[in-house]
Amino acid sequence: MPTDVIHHNRETAAGANTRPSRLDREQVWRALAKASFAVISHVTPSGEPRSSGVVYAVEDGHLYTAVAPDSWKARNIGDGTQVSVTVPVRRGGLLSLLVPIPPATISFHARAIVHPAGSLDIAKLSKKLASLVPEKRRAGSLLELVPEGSFLTYGIGVSLMAMTDPDRALARVPSA
Repeated sequence: MPTDVIHHNRETAAGANTRPSRLDREQVWRALAKASFAVISHVTPSGEPRSSGVVYAVEDGHLYTAVAPDSWKARNIGDGTQVSVTVPVRRGGLLSLLVPIPPATISFHARAIVHPAGSLDIAKLSKKLASLVPEKRRAGSLLELVPEGSFLTYGIGVSLMAMTDPDRALARVPSA
């Protein structure tokens, strides 16, 4: 088993060993690229915790999100600030409409790079981000989030049934 991915072997009810779930960095990045909503958590200058939902797009191993100039994010996340990011990943297809299946998640620390308003053209940077951000919000700053350390995932690369077993559903994968 590679040391950069943490998983546990479990026995099935019949007693046979199951193969360990194999999750790699590319699978995590594909899941991040398919999603478009994340929660960014940060701390205000007075030490109060804050979380904000954002839409984002992935480009070249970084996440980009537009922020309004008067938002908590614009006021409290400066260049070089470390933030926590959690991306819910919808699972279950039609079954999730009938049964309450929680989303899988990808969580990680990231370093923020702040691009002042007008310094990057959203449409040239990412067509996906341009399609997610309303025209009037495109005039704000862009946050570039650079993952650091490892991705901590829950339910990525495993079956829906495996999500009921935290030992099988959890994985830690290096972000770079």
